[in-house]
Amino acid sequence: MGTLNYRVVIFAFAFIFGVVFSIPSLTQSDSGKKITLGLDLQGGLHMLLSVKTEVALESKLKSIGTSVKYVLENDDIVFDDLKIDNDLVSFEVLDEDDIPKVDKLLAKDFKDIILTKKGSHYALSLSQKMAKETEKHAIDQAVDTIRTRLNMFGLAEPTVAKQGEDKILVEIPGVKTAQEEQRIRALIAKAAHLQMMAVDEDRANRVYSMTQAEAKSFGDIILPDVSEKDKKYLLSSIPILDGSMLTDAKVGYERKTNRPLVNFTLDSQGSKIFGDFTGKSVGKRMAVVLDDEVYTAPNIVQRIGGGRVQITGNFTPQEANDVAIALRSGSLLAPVQVEEKRSVGPSLGADNIKASSIALVVGFVLVIIFMVLYYGMAGVIANVALVANLFLLLAIMSLAGATLTLPGMAGIVLTVGMAVDANVIINERIRELLHEGSSITKAIEQGYNNAFTAIWDANVTTLIASVVLFAYGTGPIKGFALTMSIGILASMLTAILGTHGIYQWLLPKIDKNRLNYWFGIKQNKGAK
Repeated sequence: MGTLNYRVVIFAFAFIFGVVFSIPSLTQSDSGKKITLGLDLQGGLHMLLSVKTEVALESKLKSIGTSVKYVLENDDIVFDDLKIDNDLVSFEVLDEDDIPKVDKLLAKDFKDIILTKKGSHYALSLSQKMAKETEKHAIDQAVDTIRTRLNMFGLAEPTVAKQGEDKILVEIPGVKTAQEEQRIRALIAKAAHLQMMAVDEDRANRVYSMTQAEAKSFGDIILPDVSEKDKKYLLSSIPILDGSMLTDAKVGYERKTNRPLVNFTLDSQGSKIFGDFTGKSVGKRMAVVLDDEVYTAPNIVQRIGGGRVQITGNFTPQEANDVAIALRSGSLLAPVQVEEKRSVGPSLGADNIKASSIALVVGFVLVIIFMVLYYGMAGVIANVALVANLFLLLAIMSLAGATLTLPGMAGIVLTVGMAVDANVIINERIRELLHEGSSITKAIEQGYNNAFTAIWDANVTTLIASVVLFAYGTGPIKGFALTMSIGILASMLTAILGTHGIYQWLLPKIDKNRLNYWFGIKQNKGAK
């Protein structure tokens, strides 16, 4: 035997690394990091959602109303009767001298809005183009927001994708209990629409005798308390600010009662608006509204700066955490509703695993038999590299916490073929050189040099395709691309570096008179 070289050492380390870290996945032990099975392998939840885009248009009008209020107040313009009615944001300027100034501000900050003006009365509405863009953005934003929430929730590789014009497909593996399903559905459907709204102190005492229509005529809205459904608040329908100005949300606990609460932080614009409002409204109340329910409506005792606000309520720690996740991931511009729901049973996953495992084992065994029969000991060396490649692939996926789907298992089967293909090319180059009469040392070294370019080109082009699939694909496509990418990189290590080192290590043992045994060559023409 020759001396150990760095190639053999690296290969041995990779082999041991692969075996050690793939054991938890292979044995499904409780300790260690394991590969997570996808929806098609272990079952889970499949949902088709629709988006209520008309609500997004209402939210857009409220956002415009909030912006109009801020712009006018910031320039000390006196106005009245700011309200939203019949898809219009309307208000009246009380000082006619301010009208030119208002025209200039609206033309500057609301370019894409349809503006209707009658004397000192202004009305703003959405253009058809903006309405369509708002609806499309609501659907795209819902996809991104739901995906972010599920990732924050800790679910492994959920599939969230747009389907058709206004539907969203959601597939979540590993959901086994009704409680898990209910919590996930609540998290997905939660609009998490946060608003700070002023209490209408002048009419607050009449809230229990007032209808929504009457409240609307005053530019107000009646909302219930989150804990006491019989308790109502009369609030200005134009929010002081909304969740778009939120930068972070975390769970906290009250000092005296140790009850969970949600702390959130506003951006610089939100902090300024919040500080200015609380400074002007000392002695009045401000409501913190989440999804059209009032969580708290404290009296303002002083100006509140810094942009840090709390939401209190009868939260459980789990509920507070889910609210914080929903707020951090962003509010849904429009609510979603479940159009179709079904649970994928684990029996389907067991059948898929069995069929895929049979395909993998049969393909693997046939490849091993062929390599040994056709290439002799060179085939055995290639098979050792192939086994190392599989262990290394499983180990890396386990450490990364990757999700294995049915297409991912297909990727592993394909990786087996690609990994051994590299050694087929190398062995053929070596055999060609031996047939030409080259020495064994020269044949091995030159064979690897000649084969490297072809192997490198094939693997790099396949790797590029896999990266593109991973970047732009979703769910199972990502699983296929991931296993292919890891398998290609592992095969470059095991099939090229590893087997080359083994040949160099075994070189003194390779007998030029037994080339049929070592390389499957029937005729030995001798060495030059």
